[in-house]
Amino acid sequence: MSTRIDISDPSDPRVDDFRDLTRADRRPDRPGGRGLVIAEGIVVARRLVASAYPLRALLGVPRRYDEFRGELADKRAPFYVATTEVMAEIVGFRFNRGVLALADRVAFPPADRLLVAGHRIAVLENVSDHENIGALFRNAAALGIDGVLLSGSCADPLYRRSVRVSMGNVFSVPFASIPPLDQGGCDLLHENGYRIVALTPRADGIPLADVSAALSGGIAIVLGSEGFGLSEESLAVADVLARIPMAHGVDSLNVATAGAIAFAALSGH
Repeated sequence: MSTRIDISDPSDPRVDDFRDLTRADRRPDRPGGRGLVIAEGIVVARRLVASAYPLRALLGVPRRYDEFRGELADKRAPFYVATTEVMAEIVGFRFNRGVLALADRVAFPPADRLLVAGHRIAVLENVSDHENIGALFRNAAALGIDGVLLSGSCADPLYRRSVRVSMGNVFSVPFASIPPLDQGGCDLLHENGYRIVALTPRADGIPLADVSAALSGGIAIVLGSEGFGLSEESLAVADVLARIPMAHGVDSLNVATAGAIAFAALSGH
């Protein structure tokens, strides 16, 4: 059972993991980084508590502790209780969501194991914005995508802002790294029975609705970076180039929006 511990002194060393959140969620290989998974707000914190990530501790105002008590019966992580003012001093800014949860990262299975278990996969190439990553994971969870593969210089899905934008859905969608498509990623997908559908605004792309009607089996939906889209190398090895028809001369969509449309069209649900 999680233990309630009241905190009145912001400098109490027992809440050091919550201190200066702008640094606490950096990767372990970055200056000041501790590699923690940080969930903000009751919805996201609940999803972290229910996930496979090893829970370290929670910090919240008294009413949040009362709301959480029933969900922590089988958890040993302490729940630190403080006023809003004390919480703000601990985390380094005014915090209005009432509760934070911290967990350790876990080792993820290799991409091939994720591919065996899935049917519809998203492949992200050089998607570097944390909010876009979070939105893509939220869309993937909502629209029947079985997992996400990260290629190139993608942002960290477990960064605090990604977690927040995903509404904690990053905890339920499995993800792994994959080599660039032209450097082994394409072979890995094909070996596991996936057809590669690359999203592009190019005029020679097949309208997405026609792609949906023509394909069966495993589908890997590939989305590129915010600024440049997919690399020419990835487009060259894709099985299908697909586009989302757009009106009024608009040439592209935000990557998370394009992902949501493609996921809905190709999820098979």
